[in-house]
This record gives sequence, structure tokens and C-alpha cells, in this order.
Amino acid sequence: MYQSYFTEEHDMFRQGLREFLQKEVVPHIDEWEKTGHITRDIWAKFGEMGYFGLRYPEQYGGLDLDIFYMVIWLEELQRINSGGFAAAMWAHTYLAMTHLMAEGSEEIRQKYLAKSISGEMIGCLCISEPFGGSDVGAMRTTAVRDGDEFVLNGSKTFITNGVYSDYLVVIAKMDVDNNPRSMGVFLVDRETPGLSASKLDKLGWRASDTGEIAFDNVRIPASHLMGEPGQGFYYVMQHFALERLIMGINAHARAEYAIEYTLKYMSERSAFGKTLDRFQALRHRVSEMVSEVELLKCFNYYVAQQLDQGTYVVKEASMSKLQSTKVADEVIYDCLQYLGGYGYMEEYPLARMSRDSRLGPIGGGTSEILKEIIAKMVIDKKQYRKSVANEQKQAV
Repeated sequence: MYQSYFTEEHDMFRQGLREFLQKEVVPHIDEWEKTGHITRDIWAKFGEMGYFGLRYPEQYGGLDLDIFYMVIWLEELQRINSGGFAAAMWAHTYLAMTHLMAEGSEEIRQKYLAKSISGEMIGCLCISEPFGGSDVGAMRTTAVRDGDEFVLNGSKTFITNGVYSDYLVVIAKMDVDNNPRSMGVFLVDRETPGLSASKLDKLGWRASDTGEIAFDNVRIPASHLMGEPGQGFYYVMQHFALERLIMGINAHARAEYAIEYTLKYMSERSAFGKTLDRFQALRHRVSEMVSEVELLKCFNYYVAQQLDQGTYVVKEASMSKLQSTKVADEVIYDCLQYLGGYGYMEEYPLARMSRDSRLGPIGGGTSEILKEIIAKMVIDKKQYRKSVANEQKQAV
């Protein structure tokens, strides 16, 4: 059914990745879930295998592969049942590094992007703030020019890799008085004076270091402004499409894994003289779950293909995240129920999965925000376009 998307080479990549994750990651997941700290050696191993460079140019150490290698990478990360570990990996690769590639100067790409691909450096993207999560235009963090430097003041929160990363990609306001959407994208080294971070205690995604970050007169070189001054808001909006599609793919993948695990459990667990997979009420709900996930999977693959071909998929990516995260929560809720008391036990995967999945409708733009974006496009006929600056840069 998916032969138009996946080749034999894709299948070989999936198998190799699955074996790598079972060998190098799975044995450490429980420890990382307890400590909230993913040890640095695994980043180096990911880099050695080329997993951070799947979609990046060869000149920076990448592999320059099509988007379905990324899709496979995301899907397989969900199968090891640690939303936090998966988030740390993809937030580094497709949030922080996306800005380095799209807006970074050649000097920044050579120094930071190349080392991010090799796993030598870890990055994070800082957008959300204590007083403005999904409302990017309401952010208060400022960047004021002072000679050959910018001075950053403000705070960010809910930042994946926010504590242990080596650099931060920070979105900050540049023209507070005259234009609330005049923002810049800034690269900040972790050890810059005035920068501090504290780890947040979360319901799920416990393996990742989600942080709150403060900037107190943080001075960075003017050369660390990435892209055109004042265009940061539009850069962020442009890259949101990829982030939301990623979260949609994550959602269908974890729902699919939850069903797979639950079916195995149902085939082995007996009640009233027969296995659980023989009860009609349970069988019919499984049929509904499988159908819902399969429909989303097909849609997400289509959107990924369109994105890979250069289509600006704001509406479709918003739909992907909205529906996929909703269905994943519902599916995982029911799967946990099918395990009965065991579903509530930490030694079974559904307990952790249900906590991790709950972030889906919140992170990367809440479901309520996505509904309004879609409504604006289908009811108000609003059109979203790529940043002019990025279009010009890509045409060069």
C-alpha cells in the first residue's frame, strides 16, 4: 500500500535503525526516565550513524536523503516507548538545526550545524514564554543592539533540551515600541554570562530535560543574529509546519505501537474461558482504532510528500497534528483499559505511553490554536505564505 512512499532502501534503513535502537538505546531508557538526563555518548552514536543528518546537505556532514527517511526515524523512535527521548532527538534535529540551516550564515553552519549533525553539539529552540506559549506575538524577551553586540533579556519555558544543550536558538523581539512582530532569531552559546536554566518536573516526557531559561543582560555577537532582522516571527511560522507534521507522525506511530502491543496482550490474556481478542465488543473497538490510525497514517504520508516537494503545508500540517494527537490519546486510553489493572502498572508500557501522549495536543501549538488556524484558512480564506527572506535565500 505504501510502495509509492517507501523503497527497499527505506525498508533496510528501518530495520537497521530498529536494531540500533534496541541495542544502544532501549537498555538505558528506564535510567534516563528516572534521571531526566540522556547521557552524551548516545548523541555521539546517533551522529556516527548519520541519524542527525538525514535531511541535511553533505557539505555539512549530512546525507541529503528524502523526507521518508525522517518519517521512518520518527516512527521507530516512538516504538521504544520514551516520548522524552524521542523529543530530545527530534527537537535537536528538526527544531534547532532547522533554523541553523535555513537562517544561519555559512560560518554558523560550518561551526554549529556540522557539529550538530555529528552529535558533538546539542541544540534547543526557545520560543515559548511564561506569559505567552502558543501566542508567539505576545513574547516579551528582547534583543537590543549595542554596537557589535545584541543584549538579550527575558525568559523562556517548556524548552526541550533546555538544560543540557550546548547552544540555544532564541526568538526575541527587536522593535518593541513600533512593531510587536519584529523579531530576530539569535544563536546563543550555553556558557554565555547571564544565561541560566532550571529543569522542570513534568507529567511525561521524563527522559528529556525540559527547562526554563532566563536571560539577564546576555551579550552575544551581532553575527549571531540569523537571517534578516525583524523576520523572526515569519521564520518561526514557516517552520511550524514541519514541527506540527512531526508531532502528527509521532502520534500515529505511538498509537500504532500501542495497538500492536495490546493485540499481543489480548491474544495471551484469558477471561471467562477465552482470550480477550475473542470478545466482540473489544474486537469492534480495535477495528475502529486501527481504521482511525490507518487513515491518519495515509494522510500524514501524503503531507510529508507534499512538504518534501516544496509545498507550503500550513493547513495540512495543522490538521495532521490536531487529529493525530487526538486519536492517539483516545487509542492509548482504550489500550490501557484493555490491559485492566496491568495497564496502570509502570512495568507495562501503556502507563508511560499515556503520560507521554498527553503532551501531543499541547506542545507545538495547542489543539485550540490549530483549530483557529484551520478555521481562518477554510472560513476566512486567509492564506499563509513563506517568509520572503527565506524564499529569496532558497532561490540563490
